[in-house]
Amino acid sequence: MAKHRRPGLPRTTKESGASRAAGGTRSPDSRRPATSPPSKLPRHRPAYIEAVGLYEQGVDALQRRDFPTAAHLFETILVRYPEEKELHERVRLYLNICSRQKRPHDTAPRTLEERLYAATLAINSGRYDEAILHLRLVRDEEPNNDHALYMLAVAHAQRGEPVEAIAHLERALTLNPENRVLAKDDPDLDPLRNDETFRAAVETHLASRFDRRRPLRPRSSR
Repeated sequence: MAKHRRPGLPRTTKESGASRAAGGTRSPDSRRPATSPPSKLPRHRPAYIEAVGLYEQGVDALQRRDFPTAAHLFETILVRYPEEKELHERVRLYLNICSRQKRPHDTAPRTLEERLYAATLAINSGRYDEAILHLRLVRDEEPNNDHALYMLAVAHAQRGEPVEAIAHLERALTLNPENRVLAKDDPDLDPLRNDETFRAAVETHLASRFDRRRPLRPRSSR
């Protein structure tokens, strides 16, 4: 009778890659990584094959540095397949790695300055949804923060939302006309260049800037 073949893990690629991604090291025996799954488990049970399938997906996610997904898959193995004790040993090892890697990212910005900084990084990386979340919190805390409003205009413009972008830009220009200098040549606002409302907003604030005149003071008679 032919032996059942266990679903193979390409140990030299999948697991060694995950180990490198998580900062792990190889065992002294270079032919086999320290995190390889146990080889003495029964190979004929459907539950075992399913557990190994999830294990492989978890290793793939770990290699991609998708630590939340990897942790979810490994936790599923512990809950759904309690009889796979030897596999659990490797699963818990990887869960510890996921836990260590997730901690630095769990600290969300709390102060207004931290949120503005996080929003700036998000915009520079093209993560406009994330930037808008940070900036809305700033706007709610400080409605007249023209810097946050200007950045909201940029994020919405890049998302192809001209109505929201122009509304925030007009408010930012009203609060601080100096923002017009940025808006005039800012490439992040290029999606709005052909919009008449955008041009009117920038030109109106430009005109109002030059129309300001100091009232003449009457000379005191001596």
